[in-house]
Amino acid sequence: MKTSKKLKSRTILEGRDRAAARSYLLGMGYSREDLAKPIVGVAHSWIETMPCNFNHRHLAERVKEGIREAGGTPMELNTVAISDGVTMGTQGMKTSLVSREVIADSIELVGRGHMFDAIVTLVGCDKTLPAAAIAHARLDIPSAIVYSGSIGPGRFKGRDVTIQDVFEGAGANAAGKMSDEDFMELEASACPRSGACGGQFTANTMALALQFLGLSPIGSADPAALDGRKDRVCTEAGRLVMRLIEQDLKPSDVLTKESFENAIASVAATGGSTNAVLHFLAIAREAGIELDIDDFDRVSAKTPIIADLKPGGRFVAIDMDRAGGSKLLGKRMLEAGLVHGGALNATGRTLAEEVEDAEETPGQEVIVPVERPLRKTGGLVILKGNLAPEGCVIKVAGYTRDAHTGPARVFDSEEEAMEAVQSRKIESGDVVVIRYEGPKGGPGMREMLGVTSAIVGQGLGETVALLTDGRFSGATRGLMAGHVAPEAAVRGPIAALRDGDTITFDLTNRSLSVDLTEEEIEARLADWTEPDPPFRSGVMSKYAALVGSASEGAVTNPDLT
Repeated sequence: MKTSKKLKSRTILEGRDRAAARSYLLGMGYSREDLAKPIVGVAHSWIETMPCNFNHRHLAERVKEGIREAGGTPMELNTVAISDGVTMGTQGMKTSLVSREVIADSIELVGRGHMFDAIVTLVGCDKTLPAAAIAHARLDIPSAIVYSGSIGPGRFKGRDVTIQDVFEGAGANAAGKMSDEDFMELEASACPRSGACGGQFTANTMALALQFLGLSPIGSADPAALDGRKDRVCTEAGRLVMRLIEQDLKPSDVLTKESFENAIASVAATGGSTNAVLHFLAIAREAGIELDIDDFDRVSAKTPIIADLKPGGRFVAIDMDRAGGSKLLGKRMLEAGLVHGGALNATGRTLAEEVEDAEETPGQEVIVPVERPLRKTGGLVILKGNLAPEGCVIKVAGYTRDAHTGPARVFDSEEEAMEAVQSRKIESGDVVVIRYEGPKGGPGMREMLGVTSAIVGQGLGETVALLTDGRFSGATRGLMAGHVAPEAAVRGPIAALRDGDTITFDLTNRSLSVDLTEEEIEARLADWTEPDPPFRSGVMSKYAALVGSASEGAVTNPDLT
C-alpha cells in the first residue's frame, strides 16, 4: 500500500536499535514481511462473564482476515468488560461505569505503547462502546468501531421477550402476579446464546449512535450477533482501516459538533438510553468538542420518535434491522432535516452518501414516517431546578405523563430502596429518592433497573416517580430522573431531602424541584457531613478521587473535570 505519511509503527520496528523488538515478534511467528507492513491493532473484550461479548474472539479473526487481505498486519489485544445485567442490584454494579475508564485507558495504553498505525475495536456490552470511542479519540489514528451484535429475542408463552421482561418479572413474582414456575421459565428463555441486550437499551443505543457520530460504518451495527452478515461486516472493517491509513482519516477529522448532534438525534428518534447523555459528554470532552447537557434537550425537542423500540415500544433491534436498519432511519431523518448530511462517517463518505441506498422492507412497522411519529418530540429531556441545578436526565419514550407531584420517600442506597419496594412500602403517588449513588458517592453511579423494574412489575409504573444521582439502565421505563447533579456526595441539594418533602416533576417547564426555599435547603445542608468513602484503596478509591460531575460526563481526566 502507499501512504504519504510515515507510519507510527516504523518508530518501534525499524533500524538497528530495534532489533530486539523485531526479535520478540519474529519469535512469535511474524515474518519480516509482516513487520514491514502497517500494524493494525484489533481490540476486543472477549470474556466469559456475559453473552454480550462472547463472540469477540470469532469476530476478531474475521477483522484480522480483512486486514491481511488489504496488506496490513493485525495484532490482537484483549481488554475487560463488566456486565451491567449480571451485576445489577449488587455492589458489583458499582464497577460498571468505572470499567468505561479502565477499558478506554487499556486500549489507549496498548495503542500508544505499541504505536499502532490503525485500530479496529470490537464492542458489545454497554461500557465497551463509549470506552472504545474515548480511546479512539485519544489515539487519533485511522480506526473503526464495530458492534458485535444484538442478542435475539427469547420466546416465552408464544411471545418475544428480552432481559427487560425478566427484571420486571421479578417485581411481578414478588407481587404474586407471576407464578414461580412461570418466572423460572421466563429467566431460562430470555437470553438465547451470544449478543448484547435486544431492546433499544444502552448497548444498542450506543451502537446506533456511534454510526451517526461517524466512528462506526453505518449499517455495521445492524446484523445480530449470530447473523452470518456480521462476519462480513468485520472482514470489511479490516479492509476499511487499511484504506483509512492511505487517506490518513482520523477521528479528529470525523468528530465535530454536527456529528455529535447527529448522534444525539439518533438516540432521541429511537427512544434510546439516557446513558447516551453521560457517554457523549465524555467522548466530546476527549475530542475537544464543546457539548453541553442542554444540547441534548435542544436536539431532542426537535426530533420526533420514529422507531417503535423496546423498552417503550414493541420491537427489538433485530426487528429494526429487518425493517431497513440504521440506513433507513438515517434516510428518514435526513429527508426531514433532522441530521447534518455533510458529516463524515468512518468510511470517509458523508452521512448523506451512506444512507442514500437505504432499502425499506414493505409493510414494516418498526420505523414510521416522520410525518406520523410515535411522539412529536424525542426521548431525552433535561430538567433543572432547585433539586438539580446542573441538570438531570429523563427518558420520555413509552409513557405520557408530563408532570408528577408527590411526597419524597428518601433512601441512601439502592439496597434500601429495593427492600422498601419489595416489602410493598411504596405507595401510589410517591416519589422514590435514591441518593449517594452518584459517580463519586457510589462510587460508580449504579444503574437502578432492579428498583425501577420492581416498581413497574408491581403495577406502580404510572403512579410513582423516582429520582437518583445514580443512573438508569436503557431498559428502564416510567417517570424516572437520573444523573441528578450535583450529587449527594458533594453536598448537592438532593442530600437535603427528607421523607415527606413535596417534589414536583414538570417536564413542560423542564423543572425538577422540591417545595423548599433556597434558605431552607442551605439550612439543612449546614448540618451535612461528607460520608465516609466506601473504598479506601484500589481502583474504586482512585475513581472516586478523580471523577467529575455526571453533568460533564463523569470523566476522570483532571483537566476535563
